[in-house]
Amino acid sequence: MLNDARSHGLWEKTAIAAPRTLPLTGQLAADVVIVGGGFTGLSAALHLAEAGRSVAVLEGTEIGFGGSGRNVGLINAGMWVMPDDLPGELGGIHGERLLQLFGNGPQIVMSIIDKHGIECELERNGTLHCAVGKSGLKEITERARQWQKRGAPVELLDANETAARIGTKAYAGALLDRRAGTLQPLAYVRGLAHAAVHAGAMLHTGSPVVSCTRDGTVWKVSTQSGSVSAEWVVVATDAYSEGPWAKVRREQVHLPYFNLATRPLPSELRKCILPRREGAWDTKEILSSFRMDKAGRLVFGSVGALRNTGTAVHVGWAKRALARLFPQLGPAEFEYEWYGKIGMTDNALPRFHRFEQNIVGFSGYNGRGIAPGTVFGQILARHILGELQEVDLPLPVTDAKQQSFRGFKESYYEVGAQLAHFSGERF
Repeated sequence: MLNDARSHGLWEKTAIAAPRTLPLTGQLAADVVIVGGGFTGLSAALHLAEAGRSVAVLEGTEIGFGGSGRNVGLINAGMWVMPDDLPGELGGIHGERLLQLFGNGPQIVMSIIDKHGIECELERNGTLHCAVGKSGLKEITERARQWQKRGAPVELLDANETAARIGTKAYAGALLDRRAGTLQPLAYVRGLAHAAVHAGAMLHTGSPVVSCTRDGTVWKVSTQSGSVSAEWVVVATDAYSEGPWAKVRREQVHLPYFNLATRPLPSELRKCILPRREGAWDTKEILSSFRMDKAGRLVFGSVGALRNTGTAVHVGWAKRALARLFPQLGPAEFEYEWYGKIGMTDNALPRFHRFEQNIVGFSGYNGRGIAPGTVFGQILARHILGELQEVDLPLPVTDAKQQSFRGFKESYYEVGAQLAHFSGERF
């Protein structure tokens, strides 16, 4: 997008086309205006339009331009925070609501894909959280125990079972989550856009919002070339927030994350490397993730930005890391490379904000955007429709507060990832 091959890489090459859209011009009226064309915004638009509400979506660039179109494509259940810790972070009521909601999140995503026939390379075979050493095994063992006592279909695999599923002996074990899966994220978000349009939503790209003002009984949301008046406003811009809701950006620290995709692997290698096509990531602090796409490309990623000196450092590290993990691959060559920004909150949990009366939004997905974004969009639709009151939502209302030392932390993450990868996997 924007003639930048490193913005969406493989996903832009293989995704279905987005619906035809134009920038907003003139003045429109709707029941709801949604700012942001990612998972949350388009899920909200789809569910509202299906319920008969008039909806206008304003996207500053293109559908899926932000994190929705750049991520690894893992449909995870849950967040980074351990299940037993959520009630302590959010209180018993909201903590348990969020656990149940996110536990069911992947199934909601898959049901939407099935209902609307979205072509997005959906795989339903689960995910693998891979243990690095004794400390990693201890972590996933405890996570498995906490999910299993809640009845979740998760299974702790030993080192041999893990090696058979992944094709490497590098891990001490893995947590298999059968609720989860993988998809092509840009294709999925574009599929949501098609479904929303089919249901009657109006989509406008190239339409960054410059102001939001009260106009009598409605809100007037304006771009450079037009405006939408509506009773409700949904803010769904998350880590890429600008303009009137830049405060959402300021409460998050950007963590850069890159992905590299090999050429399609020969059939004999596909039989031994992730033969069941689970998505996987490890327990390292600077983690790595890997998965297969439909064509058999191995998609490998980690923390870091592919710009300036980072490009050579991270690509070089990835080649060494893959040689250690999968020596059967031989020298790795990458067909695509891209990166984006993960918005990290100070407690690794999302937020619900009521910015003004009838201006609401969820944000802060911490790298877990597919299922939570989709589900939160559905929740926002139900809230606007009057089916869920504010007291019934899965998160309490909080104010958007700027994180301390945000710029320093972002520089530290980018430089620190380079230093770690420059020295990592060297023998």
